[in-house]
Parts: sequence; C-alpha cells; structure tokens
Amino acid sequence: MSFVPPPYPYDRLRTLSHAASLHDGGAVECSIGTPIDEPPAFVVEALARAEGAKSYPPSIGTPAYREAMAHWLDRRFGVAIDTEQIAACIGTKEFVASTAHYLRLRRPERDTVLFPAISYPTYAMGATLAGLRPVAVPLRDGRLDLAAISDDDARRALLLWSNSPSNPTGELDDLAAVAAWGREHDVWVASDECYAEFTWSTNPQSILQHGTEGVLALHSISKRSNLAGIRAGFYAGDAELVAYLRAVRQHAGLMVPHPVQTAVAAAFDDDDHVAVQRSRYLARLTTMSAALAAVGIEAPVPAGGFYLWGTRTGSDGWTLAQRLAEIGGIVVSPGELYGDAGSAFIRLAVVQPDAALDRVAQRLHAYGSDL
Repeated sequence: MSFVPPPYPYDRLRTLSHAASLHDGGAVECSIGTPIDEPPAFVVEALARAEGAKSYPPSIGTPAYREAMAHWLDRRFGVAIDTEQIAACIGTKEFVASTAHYLRLRRPERDTVLFPAISYPTYAMGATLAGLRPVAVPLRDGRLDLAAISDDDARRALLLWSNSPSNPTGELDDLAAVAAWGREHDVWVASDECYAEFTWSTNPQSILQHGTEGVLALHSISKRSNLAGIRAGFYAGDAELVAYLRAVRQHAGLMVPHPVQTAVAAAFDDDDHVAVQRSRYLARLTTMSAALAAVGIEAPVPAGGFYLWGTRTGSDGWTLAQRLAEIGGIVVSPGELYGDAGSAFIRLAVVQPDAALDRVAQRLHAYGSDL
C-alpha cells in the first residue's frame, strides 16, 4: 500500500478554534509556537537591503553567517568550534524532517530512529519519511530514559534525537548522558536546542559542551529573534558528519537565501533583543500558569521554553482544550499531538500579546472553579 500522510496535527484543532472564536475579540491562538512580537529593526533593515539576491548563495552558509554562529556558540555556551563544523539549514524543521533520510544513505544497515516519547511530531515523521522505524524512548523525570532503550533498538539505531528545552514539556535533558550513550553505542545524536535562549532554571546548555564527536547541535533564529517566517538556522558538531551532510544538502539544492543569511548573521551577533524577549516570555508564562491554576490545571512555569505543559487529574487533553476554548476563548494543543504519553496534557504557547493573554487570564480567574 502506498504511503498516505496522516492529517497535519494542527489541522485537527478546527472545532477548538470555532469555540474560542465566539468570545469577544475572537480566538486567542496559543496552539502553535509562532512568535508575534516584532523582530529587531536592524535585522529587518538588513533583510530589506537584499544583499546578494542576484546570485546563488552558498549552501553551507556564507563565511559571515557561520562566523556569527561560531561567535554566538562561544558567547552563549563557552564552546569554541571551527566554522568548518557549522552549516546552514532552511529552518530547523526541514533539517529534522530530512536528516534521517540522508544519514540512512551513509549507514544503510541501520533502520531505527530514536526520539522522546513526548515530543514534536516531526522527529517521528522524519523517520517515517526515510522508511525507517520510529521508536519512542520513554521519559523519566522529563529526560530521555536511556536505560529503557532495548539492546536490539540500540544496535539498529541510526540516530537518537534529544530536545532540550523540550517542546512541549519544557524539561531539560541530560545532554552529557545523551552524548555519552551515543558514543558508547555508535549512534549519531542530534540535539535540537532551538529554545536554548529561553532556559529559566539554569544557564543555556548545548550538547557541544560535552564534545563534538558523533553529535550535532541544531539551532534556529525563529524563536530567538521572532523571525520564524524567514526560515533559517544552522547545525554544528562532528566535523565528518557536518561535511557529509553539507555535501548531500548542496546536491539537493538546499540554500538559505543570501539576504536572509546576512540578516540572520546580524541577529546572532546581538544579544540585547533576546534579553527583552526573555523578559516578555517569562512574564507571560507566570501570568498564564496562575490562570490555569485558577481552573484546576497544574501547569508550572517550565525549566525552559515558552510553553506551559498542563494537566488536571481525571481529564484528558482534548477535554481540557475544549473547555479552555469554551470558557477562556483560547486555543491550546491537546498533548496527544506530541505522543500517546502526552494524552492527559495540554500545551499552551505564550506567543500572543500581553493584552490578549490578560483577557484570557481574567476569564479563567472569573470562572473560579475546576473546568
């Protein structure tokens, strides 16, 4: 039987959107992590100059692009890495979805991709699109339970995905342990770190702090600088692995447009605008955590990220999401979208303006009892 793509997860939320839209001001859309705050003006100006738009950009990334990433990695994580170990990607979702396929060409004897049991669905879909076995790894205290990976799955594994801070849970993985497990079992490790700038409980962390052998770190401009629409990021790590992927991706014609590379390099060279955004997100997380508590949903401010991962004893995520739409006028994601293990939860992205979130919070506080 031919492959039939499943429904796109967020297309399943139409009934929630309709219920929320009946409130004054319409639905407050918090199911998708799309930034709504303004990107830095100097980045928009750099983009508007359209530098290099007439010619094909280098697939690997311009020297200025990769140097900006290298300086940022050093500044943010204390990681000194050569620019030859850094390459551009067209937004990190594209990289997540395609990398298992490219790596399978390198190691065709491996047929399994490991990923967190509660996670963004593209890790599993990337395995499926590559014709590989997607195998969910259970979580223990929010971290990959590496001891739960069977010997057979470890032998067959091509790639292990980590996501820290996690989307959707906001938990931080033990990146040292993840890197060590990959090396011990000869499995490549990809660490999706696109929310690292929004780490609340510790300093930002990267798997590259534990060496580059056998590992890749993946970063994006989307969340850091409110630039999801220009589709740009980078991957960095193991020199041989980066060289292989950048060659394959060059043959595939994958290129970040030159004007985008110029603008993104400027964004990564500046940290002040990120500090402002951090303050916004933390305040919104605090506001909405209290609002959910008012209706009996436990959703503490996370260790990282800009999502609240909430649950209420005796309820499933779809029921909670429906009631929040009806009572609060807000659209959130049922946790089942992120794996069966998340079915009792909802995910709320604090990406709407303060006024909209305050409006929802007032409704929930006024309701004043369990949903």
